[in-house]
Amino acid sequence: MDHTNHVRLSTTELTPAILEGATIYGTDDEKVGKLDHLHGMGPTAKAIIDVGGFLGIGAKPVAVNVSDLEWMRDEDGDVHAVTTWTKNQLKELPEHRD
Repeated sequence: MDHTNHVRLSTTELTPAILEGATIYGTDDEKVGKLDHLHGMGPTAKAIIDVGGFLGIGAKPVAVNVSDLEWMRDEDGDVHAVTTWTKNQLKELPEHRD
């Protein structure tokens, strides 16, 4: 997926209503996870990403800073994020527990 023409989200758009469920892409446009939910609001929030598993079963939740992800909308209006982390790097992070 070519992200160069996708519209970047503003910091005011970094809300649960807009971001939850967004696909997270890593290096080489590999799907690395889905945003489950946020802790906090705006650029200081933590993004809880479900990594691995199949159809949501067996996925490991990990926490990263929302500001460490590049949030954008594609030409269909779907929100997603891009990171430089690979799926394996995210899996190595500690499991997030609410």
